Amino acid sequence: MNAPARAEGTTGAKPVRERSTIDFPYFSLDDAVAVAKAVHRLGGNQCRLDSLAAELGHKTTNSGGFRQRLSSAHTFGLTSLSQGVVTLTPLGNKIVDADQERTARVEAFLAVPLYKSIYEDFKNGALPPNPGLEEKMVALGVAKKQKEKARQAFQRSAKEAGFFAYGFSKLVYPAAGAPSPAPRQEIQQQQRTDPKNAGGGAGGGGGQYHPLIEGLIKALPPQATLWPIEGRKKWLQAAAMNFDYVYNGETGDDTKAIKVSVE
Repeated sequence: MNAPARAEGTTGAKPVRERSTIDFPYFSLDDAVAVAKAVHRLGGNQCRLDSLAAELGHKTTNSGGFRQRLSSAHTFGLTSLSQGVVTLTPLGNKIVDADQERTARVEAFLAVPLYKSIYEDFKNGALPPNPGLEEKMVALGVAKKQKEKARQAFQRSAKEAGFFAYGFSKLVYPAAGAPSPAPRQEIQQQQRTDPKNAGGGAGGGGGQYHPLIEGLIKALPPQATLWPIEGRKKWLQAAAMNFDYVYNGETGDDTKAIKVSVE
């Protein structure tokens, strides 16, 4: 029997797993805030690690999901861990205060090295589509196998911190005192109860759809216009991101993403 082929220059040892060289969370900002608020409920400023795991619905402190949630809270600068005790940082104490949560979310988002770098690079222009954004993350130090998860967590966190108030194509620093983005259910309830929406079908006075959806429709060129395939692709990518924000999906599918490609 022939021996299995080896790559040139290897010694038969297991390949070294590529590791990211820049910090980023696997969970989004909302998950990190939930950890901070759980600590606050249990002890005000600090609590035992095992108590926190139970409060968050994990059976043990060794749960992979619990460890990643705790790590995310640390990456956002909300908690610290020492000798089995989780303590809120000054930023963590701000974020559990309803009067300061809005501004604390902005600080927490920018406390993540990866997110800070992307914001600084694109704050004066448009974000690239998903493939380009992932490649940018790789260039900043994200391992290639982790780029999709890193991009998804970044987009959810940017929305939760208020940076996507004007759409998903650009990062805009939230205005001081501006309200946090409303949850999807709240947005839909407002649309159903707002009298401006009554009888507002397509061409019937407007106001039936969320502003992000109306913006997409307005961005469509006239029917007879020559529209290059690359332009259609960018419009569809923007549509996929905006639909994810405005409309609810099936339970548990929030980690999935629609991909638009040209064949």
